[in-house]
Order: sequence, then structure tokens, then C-alpha cells
Amino acid sequence: MNTPAQLARHFREVYFGGNWTWVNLKDTLADVSWAQATTPLQSLNTIAALTYHINYFVCAASRVLQGKPIDAHDKYSFDVPPISSQQDWEALLNKTWDDAERFSILVAQLPESTLVDTFEDEKYGTYYRNIQGIIEHTHYHLGQIAVIKKLLLGPLAC
Repeated sequence: MNTPAQLARHFREVYFGGNWTWVNLKDTLADVSWAQATTPLQSLNTIAALTYHINYFVCAASRVLQGKPIDAHDKYSFDVPPISSQQDWEALLNKTWDDAERFSILVAQLPESTLVDTFEDEKYGTYYRNIQGIIEHTHYHLGQIAVIKKLLLGPLAC
């Protein structure tokens, strides 16, 4: 079994489709307008903030996969740039899709033996733990996005 290729596939599926949940980020966000993406509901994060947050950690992990030091801080992970037009929203989405493609390629190219290596620092655990964690993190926030999207569309209706 080629575990890096399987992880890359699992990651791509949560982003672009084909996973066993039949829910993915790209399809879920396809019909979300910039106004919906930036609309706050109570104390929930906006769809735009969650999208940015998911991608923030993909970019951070990609840096490590490219041999660079990790440069990420939780306190900045929701600092979505201003989105004041459909063009701004689409730019964030396009960056997200491009970064996801890049990440999946980097993961697929990893030697199997690297998965048990330390992901830059002992406190982060192994490469496997971080890659699998990013997949789980995406699923978690995808669920939030799906619920927020339903709430934005109005009362729950059949």
C-alpha cells in the first residue's frame, strides 16, 4: 500500500469530491455568494473565515513538506482578508483550490518512511499525524460550513 498516495487521495476527496460522505468543500461552496460567505450569524464564524482557516493550516503544512520551517500561529488562523466583492470571494476560493492541489501533490510524493518522521518539531508529532489531522480538520469545518449555509438560506424546510 502506498500510504502517502492514499492520504493525498483522501485529502483531495474532502476538497473536490469522491469521499464516502458525498460532501466536499468545493461543491458546498460553489453556490455561496460573497455576501453569504461574509454574513455573521450570532457568534459563529463566517463561511469565509472558516474557508480561510482551513486553508491557513494547509499552507502551513505545505511549507514543511517543501522543507521550509513552519510559520503558523493559531491566533492568526481566522484573520481572513477583507472580502467586499464576489471577486474577492472567488480569489479566496481559487487560492484554496490551488493550495489544496499543491498540498495533495506534495503528500503523494512523500516517501512512505517519512510518515513516521517528526513533523519539524516533536510537539507536532509525525508527518502522518499532521496530514491525517488536516484531513480531519477539513471535515470538521466543512460540517460547520454546511450547517451555516443552511441557516443562511432560511428556516429549515423540506
